[in-house]
Amino acid sequence: MNLNKAILLGRVASDPETRSTTTGQTVCSFRLVTNRIFNSSNGQKQERAEFHNIVLWRRLAEIASQYLTKGALVLIEGRVETRSWQDASGTKKYRTEIVAEKMQLGPKSSPKSESSPASPAVQEEIPIIEEEKGGEIDVKDIPF
Repeated sequence: MNLNKAILLGRVASDPETRSTTTGQTVCSFRLVTNRIFNSSNGQKQERAEFHNIVLWRRLAEIASQYLTKGALVLIEGRVETRSWQDASGTKKYRTEIVAEKMQLGPKSSPKSESSPASPAVQEEIPIIEEEKGGEIDVKDIPF
């Protein structure tokens, strides 16, 4: 059995770019940054950032382009894919991406009102959004 699953929780590093394919499918891509905090060999606290290329398709792409902005917190679940192509000079290029299958937006804080500056920001509960698989369920696909 094989498993190709990535789960990332981080901040959007660049505003999402949305476009359509020639067949009319919506695709959205952006960079996500995650960080890791660790102690070095000499005991000093270190922080290292890692950037990930995220790709979303169809309805997930539309939602991401509507709600995500640079700095927003987001949880992405998906699979790792590496694609390759040749540039104009004939050099083969590679790009590793996370193709999102689920996305959960981070908490959305409402601005504090001026009348009560000590009141905490209200956070909305935002549901997990899954990529639509499409089509109907075939009875033959049910394992029992």
